[in-house]
Amino acid sequence: MLFNQKSRKRLKHNVGIVVFPPLFFLVLVLISPVPNVFSKSVTQLSGPENFFRLSEKACPAVVNIRTERTIEGGGPVYRHYYKGPRGKEDPFNPFFDHFLGDGPQKKYKERSLGSGFIVDKYGHIATNYHVIKGAYQITVRLHNGKEFDAEIIGSDPYTDLALIKVDSKRILPVISMGNSDHLKVGEWVAAIGNPFGLDHTMTVGIVSGKGRAIGLGSFDDFIQTDASINPGNSGGPLMNVKGEVVGINSAMYAGGSGIGFAVPVNIAKEVFQQLKEYGEVFRGWLGVKVQNMDESIYEYFGIKDGKGVLVVEVFEGSPADDAGIEVNDILIEINDRIIKNRSDMPKFIFSLRAGDIVDIKVLRNGKENLFKAKVAKREDVDVRALKPSKGLAYKFDIKVSDISPETADQFNITDSTGVIVENVEFQGKGVDAGIHVGDVIKEVNHQVVNSLNEYKGVIRNIEKGETVQFLIHRKPVGFLVLNLKK
Repeated sequence: MLFNQKSRKRLKHNVGIVVFPPLFFLVLVLISPVPNVFSKSVTQLSGPENFFRLSEKACPAVVNIRTERTIEGGGPVYRHYYKGPRGKEDPFNPFFDHFLGDGPQKKYKERSLGSGFIVDKYGHIATNYHVIKGAYQITVRLHNGKEFDAEIIGSDPYTDLALIKVDSKRILPVISMGNSDHLKVGEWVAAIGNPFGLDHTMTVGIVSGKGRAIGLGSFDDFIQTDASINPGNSGGPLMNVKGEVVGINSAMYAGGSGIGFAVPVNIAKEVFQQLKEYGEVFRGWLGVKVQNMDESIYEYFGIKDGKGVLVVEVFEGSPADDAGIEVNDILIEINDRIIKNRSDMPKFIFSLRAGDIVDIKVLRNGKENLFKAKVAKREDVDVRALKPSKGLAYKFDIKVSDISPETADQFNITDSTGVIVENVEFQGKGVDAGIHVGDVIKEVNHQVVNSLNEYKGVIRNIEKGETVQFLIHRKPVGFLVLNLKK
């Protein structure tokens, strides 16, 4: 009995020793600080936790815009949201062309919806140009439900931006402007607007890309986001987690789900300032079109440091033309400001005024050249006279001809220099090289071909088996260098 009692005591003691340490360890784990690695990851992903505060702060300054206009043609109310301000070159038009067609051409009243946001306490409201284009009646509804008639202060089709104004006896809430140059790919953003008439809807995503060119003209420099942008979001703010506007929602891509585009706010701030002061935008113009370059173009022109942009068109009578700038020049600096890519050009030229004298540095035939140009006011440029067709050529299994008015219209060509590819034979050399119908051949082996006769002359002097380099222009891609053997 004594033995049994002592054994039980020892057993109790032993069990306590065995059981207690794991329990003690568990308590320590539960009350111990979280490791720094975990804390860091929480900090990095803290953005979404602030979106409800962002909504509370921003929504009072976001407005619903209703417009009435008289238009010709058929189609539903929301059709205009996908149609950009630049007509047939708009990349979003195929969606409607496929599903809706042209429809009957007759006048009718169209009511439509869009978004905007208040930029100052006096009632100025930012929105898209295509939201208010052609409207004879604009109604703005605030977050609190009050409605006002709005007047158009000014608009800018080139950037698809507009400024309207309402008269309110009370000071209105505003949203602060951020800096789109500081925006980074992968950063959280929120789009606020009125998609499909659903007031003050907020969608969240990230910045998917910057400097996107989507074929909407000279100021083609968009922020791409996967935050949902739908019909009715046009003109609303794209915001960072600090509650600052970094872009103005402008378009969605009909061919791809979840792809939206916004005008960078740094471009918009300058536009809105000029619209407020003058009712229009005065911007400089040099008269050149440029494109970014890839490795094949660097190699073709013998560029080793990979800098600058390629001049693809110089308008006749423009400041650049008068200064001596030529097609195929590599533009590397303007007023000592390095031009790294195509998107740098509109931002810089936009800040110039008519009459300013600028120094333009280009590379031509591997050598630096400096030109002076007098900046003009940007005006629409008429398409130059196109050359008549002079015949056909079938070398390399491709059908080539001079650019005629008919082919220029068919392929939407505004530059008459070069020869155009009208047909590419199946399983021929042209197909293997990647040549497409509609390509405009500008040079063959570094020799300019402005006509079919010049093209034939160059081809005729190339030996059999020799590699031939074609410098071609393809819309909307730009310049390409393609190789094949004769």
